[in-house]
Amino acid sequence: MTDKPYVLAIDQGTTSSRAILFDHDGAIVAVDQKEHAQILPRAGWVEHDAAEIWRNTRDVIGGVLADAEVNRHAIAAVGITNQRESVVVWDRATGEPVHNVIVWQDTRTQRICDRLAAAAPGPDGAPDYDRYKDRVGLGLATYFAGPKIAWILENVEGARRRAEAGELLAGTMDSWVLWNLTGGAHGGVHATDVTNASRTLLMNIDTLDWNEEICADMGIPVSMLPDIRPSACVFGHGRKNGLLVDTPIAGILGDQQAATFGQACFEAGQAKNTYGTGCFMLMNTGTTPVRSRNGLLTTVCYQIEGSPPVYALEGSIAVAGSLVQWLRDNLGLIAESKDVEALARSVKDNGGAYFVPAFSGLFAPHWRPDARGALVGLTRYVNKGHIARAVEEATAFQTREVLEAMNRDAASAAVGGGPGPGGLSELKVDGGMTRDELLMQFQADQLGVPVVRPTVLETTALGAAYAAGIAVGFWSGTHDVVENWAEGRRWEPAMNGAERERLFRNWRKAVTRTLEWVDDDVVE
Repeated sequence: MTDKPYVLAIDQGTTSSRAILFDHDGAIVAVDQKEHAQILPRAGWVEHDAAEIWRNTRDVIGGVLADAEVNRHAIAAVGITNQRESVVVWDRATGEPVHNVIVWQDTRTQRICDRLAAAAPGPDGAPDYDRYKDRVGLGLATYFAGPKIAWILENVEGARRRAEAGELLAGTMDSWVLWNLTGGAHGGVHATDVTNASRTLLMNIDTLDWNEEICADMGIPVSMLPDIRPSACVFGHGRKNGLLVDTPIAGILGDQQAATFGQACFEAGQAKNTYGTGCFMLMNTGTTPVRSRNGLLTTVCYQIEGSPPVYALEGSIAVAGSLVQWLRDNLGLIAESKDVEALARSVKDNGGAYFVPAFSGLFAPHWRPDARGALVGLTRYVNKGHIARAVEEATAFQTREVLEAMNRDAASAAVGGGPGPGGLSELKVDGGMTRDELLMQFQADQLGVPVVRPTVLETTALGAAYAAGIAVGFWSGTHDVVENWAEGRRWEPAMNGAERERLFRNWRKAVTRTLEWVDDDVVE
């Protein structure tokens, strides 16, 4: 046990980096945040500047300490959570990235995935995009980190030679932040946790180590990959010339697993949905990985040092909050993202308009990278209010698709215990979009179960803080997390069943339109 009063969480997200200071009750003491540039070199490509992200991370650490008027001596531990699947490759000796971060939304690796799938055709002779699924829990898709590393080694001049010579390191954003926090080129720790490693397509889901055969298939030297460690353990300590000198870096979780941890989903069958840039639902399946038969992912939920790993089923939706940003930035229909709710409330329904935001293809449960967005059902009656409502409803419809797939998988594996076999009795929700009460009510209506929001919405950062605090004894275990969790707001389903099904049926018709579009020029 420590007498230091706070735990610091670093949340390295898709659009910004934040530092949040939490006390023992899990309450927020101070926050600092800084956005970074979204680099879009061509259609389907999304990049970040890794050096900018590290500068911003340093800045927000300093900002949150200044705001709280404390220094490192008040901090028991640091936890890191991060945008998953986004990849950086850098020089071991200098810390210089060899290429921009390739972001999880990026689709440039489709041809690498196609090539790998074609190299192991199924019984029918068709490319097998599930050739690694039994080993890693994931199908071949542009979403995951491994093909992104492979793309950098194939396309950056000299990168493969330098990687094979041991000069380059690779990792997801947690590894980049950890390496720099702990000293960088001067002794930085090159490690990741089991949750982030489980998103690479390179880690054995059962044994939690790198699969050398798959790495060889992708041309990735295992030597450039980070050590895989439990989510709650002491990874290293703050560098000597930084603001967190000797402070233990003791927790790492990918953002969605961190939110699951922060939502206290520690029992098999409990689930949460996070509404952020994308939308991500995770269901705890216990200490046995459940292989999905319905288009979901098998992933590591968390691991506390000294205990077995806990697994989850995940449904990943690429576009949720980013659709609202698109409405704001590309169409100019709203001045701020929060204005979408008022605009949507200006009409009584969607006017027959349905939006399928397949900007980066469709993720779960379809896994169709060739899909493209569609706004269907338009008549002259439709106005900007109807479009705003269609934008809101798109997130809820996608979430229902994922939950129905999850319930089917859970039922077949005897996980859970809500109404109906494997069904949820309620869905815990978090993320910025949960402040939108119209969306949350429509979500409850579409799911047919209550939607529950906690008092602390920053569950991603909070989960990383909890993992770090448990590792150093600041909290005594997961029961402290359960005790700290408190319900903030609940939405009960109110829509009649016939209307619920009519709306969902029409949206599914719209989905079929997105699957008919193929643009061969989107990926390279």
